[in-house]
Amino acid sequence: MRVVLRDFRIVDEETDALGTVYVEDGRIVKIKPGPANTGENEWNAALIIDGAGFSTTAAGPAALMPAFVDLHTHFRDPGFPGPPPEKETLESACLSALAGGFTTAVCMANTIPVIDSPEKVLALKKRSDALGLVDLYPAMSLTRGMEGKELSPIGPGPLMLSEDGKDLADDALFLAAMKEAKRIVVPISCHCDYGGPEAQAAKEAGQPRITWSRIEESNAVRRVIELGEKAGCRIHIAHLSTKEAAGWIRAAKCHSKVQAQAGSTSGGFRLSCEVTPHNLCLTDEDARRLGDESWGRVNPPLQSEEDRKVLIEALCDGTIDIIATDHAPHSNADKEKGVPGYSGFETAFAAVYTELVRSSGPRDSSPIDLKRLSFLMSANPARLLGFGEDRGRVQAGYRADLIIVDTQACWTVDPALFKTRGKNSPFAGRKLYGKILMTLRGGRVVFGG
Repeated sequence: MRVVLRDFRIVDEETDALGTVYVEDGRIVKIKPGPANTGENEWNAALIIDGAGFSTTAAGPAALMPAFVDLHTHFRDPGFPGPPPEKETLESACLSALAGGFTTAVCMANTIPVIDSPEKVLALKKRSDALGLVDLYPAMSLTRGMEGKELSPIGPGPLMLSEDGKDLADDALFLAAMKEAKRIVVPISCHCDYGGPEAQAAKEAGQPRITWSRIEESNAVRRVIELGEKAGCRIHIAHLSTKEAAGWIRAAKCHSKVQAQAGSTSGGFRLSCEVTPHNLCLTDEDARRLGDESWGRVNPPLQSEEDRKVLIEALCDGTIDIIATDHAPHSNADKEKGVPGYSGFETAFAAVYTELVRSSGPRDSSPIDLKRLSFLMSANPARLLGFGEDRGRVQAGYRADLIIVDTQACWTVDPALFKTRGKNSPFAGRKLYGKILMTLRGGRVVFGG
């Protein structure tokens, strides 16, 4: 089928200009710069989507951007739907992702049963493919049952490995898992929450969570970098939250760069990391307002304003590679009990766009532009998954995974309207800018319209 997306503000990591995009059989075949001949269907397209119809203000046409790619999500399926109130189903998670502009996602393995074999990875992927909504790539756990005792039968199939929030305490077992990851050439997503004796002592001394979790993250980041260098594998550090951990990652990347310039090899070691929208936009004060042991609780915790500013600096200087949601839907009852996590798909773009691109408040203004945000949410995560020449750009030859965004739209976050079953958002009641109006996957409209 031929589709024309006419007269949009086309934005990706390298482009921000008016133009028209032509799609055939699910792929972008050409892009014409400048205004189109609006009265004609010169390409005999089956569907014409006109940018002017999406503009809500006189500020110009809506933006046409590559759909987002999320390397860190929790779909809660299999095992958690259960009786009402359900945490999430595969269908509700996919619909939530599309409403947020995501067409590609990696989901973590902490399901029931744990996704601890290539066969279980394939089974969940087949179910998702049958829905035809989101390209889902289940991560596989490092150990059987995620119990930290015996390696899972790691083999080809998953695009990422992760023990989720259970970094392995046994160095030898962790190193063995990393060597397996190197063998099948996939990254390990490390949640960096094993702080060793120092963190344990802080817990036993009755120190608050925000104190001992900082120790955990700092120590765990150093540890996985050391083990990753020894194994020569790809390490991806999840949900970075503290200035100390950012410093360790920056130093490790600088060291690797110096080695490369000197001509020495790293044996295959590569380091990348992510940050969440909530850690970029919120602080421990927000957690206290929400209830830091209930609705405001997340792992790692929301940190100080100083940490938040350091994370933004790290985002700007390339220390942080991507933005990922850590979408973690929970029932209201579970949040009241203090189960950690936020539903993140449907506010991710707007939260970061409002805070970092459109910012005009007392905080530092506009540290990044929309092209950089597209790089962080589309192009670079696609590259980290190995899809760098297939999606994440608005470019001829790429798959037509696209979103239409009204960057001027102002809306108030109402979790009751979310597509996800987890109605828990730290942005509830906030006014945000930037609204996803339509999502296309392979040139087919899957949200909006």
